[in-house]
Amino acid sequence: MKRTFLALALILIVAPQFTETASAQSMNYTVMTWNIRYNNPNDGPDAWPHRKDWVAEIIQREKIDLVGLQEVLQDQYEDLQERLPDLKSYGVGRNDGKRSGEAVPIFYRPSRFELIDKSTFWLSKTPDKPGSKDWDAAITRIVSWVKLKDKRTEEVFYFMNTHFDHRGPKARQESAKLLIEKLRETFSDHPVILTGDFNTKPGSEPYQILTADSEQAAFRDAKSVSMKQPTGPDSTWCGFKAVAPGQRIDFIFATNGVQVQSHQTLVDQKEGRFPSDHLAVVAKMKVE
Repeated sequence: MKRTFLALALILIVAPQFTETASAQSMNYTVMTWNIRYNNPNDGPDAWPHRKDWVAEIIQREKIDLVGLQEVLQDQYEDLQERLPDLKSYGVGRNDGKRSGEAVPIFYRPSRFELIDKSTFWLSKTPDKPGSKDWDAAITRIVSWVKLKDKRTEEVFYFMNTHFDHRGPKARQESAKLLIEKLRETFSDHPVILTGDFNTKPGSEPYQILTADSEQAAFRDAKSVSMKQPTGPDSTWCGFKAVAPGQRIDFIFATNGVQVQSHQTLVDQKEGRFPSDHLAVVAKMKVE
């Protein structure tokens, strides 16, 4: 009898702690950014047809709630929509705002989030003009975004995804300035999560523009503010061959109002091969 009472007492003491932990865990979002490499037949054994199932399997394995992908052509987009039935998505081609050219689609879990709004703007002097590009950009670049409501907490936030130009330093700087301008003028009413391949490293001018410490809105590097020690390499580029040291160019950013619990750079390999020429980055986050 004494043992029974002792066991019940322990349950009463421990159960609230488990409930509280489970409740906190249920509020988290698992967020990913990943440049999946466009469908280039010249990649041979690393071409998309050999990787598409693997890419989808990793997204499912990590139980991703929100993911921003880069270099996604229309056929790749359709492949992933088919392979990720638990996720809905929004994305448009950068050439015409419809289906032409690479997209930076956002996949989100509809069981968790309600879609309130969505749109795309161009990283140019005329951001509302489809296909526009300026400065020294080699290629048209875009930002796609969604406005979501968490069905559990009713918190509203924005999720933005982009891919900065790979050649134009001026274009990257101006793109960062445009993002900050948009953040302050259009997206200041709710917290923002920003993902992307920024083709720039920590400490660079575009990075500093995005993360400038000021009284106005700015982004925070999720890796820098993670409550837990970040894991994985300090690089996100592998070129399908090997992780290149010091090449962290893919980021998850967030504004104030988003708590970052953990940050991880994934290093999936099979027989020396990688699922993309970039590494995926995953963070556990919570909108407060």
